[in-house]
Amino acid sequence: MKVFGLAGWSGSGKTTLVKQLIPALIQKGIKLSTIKHAHHNFDIDTPGKDSYEHRHAGATEVMVASGSRWALLHELRKEAEPTLDELIAKMTPVDLLLVEGFKFDPIDKLEIHRPSIGKDLLALQDDHIVAVASDEHIPNLPDHCKLLDLNNLEEVLDFIVDHTGLA
Repeated sequence: MKVFGLAGWSGSGKTTLVKQLIPALIQKGIKLSTIKHAHHNFDIDTPGKDSYEHRHAGATEVMVASGSRWALLHELRKEAEPTLDELIAKMTPVDLLLVEGFKFDPIDKLEIHRPSIGKDLLALQDDHIVAVASDEHIPNLPDHCKLLDLNNLEEVLDFIVDHTGLA
């Protein structure tokens, strides 16, 4: 399974790009999954639902299954947050695993960078960033990075497919 990351500061457009890339990659015949990092406490369960009640009663894991999908909810209960490698190991193998977030993990990544949000370029400190997709020219781009046009989905798509060897 190939693993490729999309990193950038909040508000840079990571999720927007991922939402565009998923159907385009699938159209190329690539089976893919995603992992998304959240920097805040989140809940995908609803108070009053049985699974929510199971978790709040103390269950460490609750699996919910139907004819359409299944989900496994795991409460850390003061355990350390799992590493990206530990999370990847839990995924069913596919052709490509897109990782959104985890901007400081040592995987090849595309940085989504918009100078207009006023944040530093991550690629200046991270050799695992192999390309930067931006809506503006980046004059101080490191030699190890390729500059891509964030508004050109085909260019970004082709780079990811070529870089991961899925062409």
